[in-house]
Amino acid sequence: MRFKRHMELEHGLKQIDIAPLIDMVFQLLIFFMLTSSFVMQPGIKINLPKALTSEVVRPENVEIIISSENVTYLDGRVVNAQELKKMLTQISKRGQSVLIKSDRRASLGRVVEIWDMARDLGISQINIATNQE
Repeated sequence: MRFKRHMELEHGLKQIDIAPLIDMVFQLLIFFMLTSSFVMQPGIKINLPKALTSEVVRPENVEIIISSENVTYLDGRVVNAQELKKMLTQISKRGQSVLIKSDRRASLGRVVEIWDMARDLGISQINIATNQE
């Protein structure tokens, strides 16, 4: 059995055609772009105030978020003062701590009102979220 040492391309072909390869790469690119999920995570947009002396707190805190429009959120849903008071009563019975995340443009009076409400209900550990930058 004899093997040829030098293979030559078929008659008339001096180059390999890469157009089908490019088509296949583009089809794969389109396939992965269409099948990947571009789902935005829902959340509440707030800009935290900056502080030089901030500390990292435990993640098991109950988060109260106050947006720039002074809307209060507890666990991602809008609550009014009566609902917030009821939920804070349950939190104080469980002995959990509270983390208040307030936008910089939110009213300081609203933050102090929630702080006082939590203190009156017996919650001893209340934190305010800040950026350390």
